[in-house]
Amino acid sequence: MELEQELAAKSAKAKSSTLSFIKKELIRNKYVYLMLIPVVAYYLIFSYAPMYGLLMAFQKSYSPIKGIMEGKWIGFDNFTMFFESYYFWRIIKNTLILSFYSIVFGFPAPIVLALLLNEVRLKWFKSTVQTVSYMPHFISVVVVVGMLKTFSALDGGLFNVIRSFFDLQPIMFLAEADMFRPMYILSNIWQGAGWASIIFLAALSGIDPQLYEAAKMDGAGRWKQLMHITLPGILPTIVVMLILRLGAVMNSDFQKILLMQTAPTYETSDVISTFVYRSGILEGNYTYSTAIGLINGVINFSLLLLANHISRKVNSTSLW
Repeated sequence: MELEQELAAKSAKAKSSTLSFIKKELIRNKYVYLMLIPVVAYYLIFSYAPMYGLLMAFQKSYSPIKGIMEGKWIGFDNFTMFFESYYFWRIIKNTLILSFYSIVFGFPAPIVLALLLNEVRLKWFKSTVQTVSYMPHFISVVVVVGMLKTFSALDGGLFNVIRSFFDLQPIMFLAEADMFRPMYILSNIWQGAGWASIIFLAALSGIDPQLYEAAKMDGAGRWKQLMHITLPGILPTIVVMLILRLGAVMNSDFQKILLMQTAPTYETSDVISTFVYRSGILEGNYTYSTAIGLINGVINFSLLLLANHISRKVNSTSLW
């Protein structure tokens, strides 16, 4: 009996001490926590609260008047219907191929640009290149796609003018299924590589200059300095950014794909996000599109966990 009372007293003392510590911490850093409130509220309202709508994935239909809880529950029928759909393999293949090309060609582009800029010694030239490479990021996706349509026009389009120099017949680039992926990837690199290089330039600025001086004294050239100092110095940043990118493998730039997409290019341009748009918004099949979106989210989350786990085991760099 005495032992139980003693344990209860220790437990109460520990709780009191914890509450006292929390109270002091809140008072000491009250302004920091006040600034945190809008961020927490944003994620609660726009990220966690909408998760309630995932219940529609397990229902036959949704009525805005009746609400979510009044729908007829059908279990995993929506998921089964998607897996058995004629379009299943096409949209999965297209989504994975676009993501694979984006990682293989798009992910290294800002790293290479940052490394090249890091080697430039003329400040005015470096600043000019940075400014020019950052500018496309601020151009609207609608404008970028409009530029692509203008450049690929049959009559007087830049791309077809270039083809004419090589005695090639003009083609409708945005109506060619084989041309969709190169145009999508290259335009993404043009628009985003400069802006994405900022984080790698910041990582490069954090490398100790004394390492380069020591390497020069040992006779190391630019290439050896790059391989043994520069790349290892920014490797943690590269790994973290790659993990985040792998966590969005099943996501594509929905707005850009939708604007570039034409009926003849569905074979290569139809991805999960555009299929969800057609099923949910255009056809009004909200429960079916919710199920597809849930599958997409689960796959992305699983890939994020897997990439983070592998990275932590291989080189001790991870998000958590």
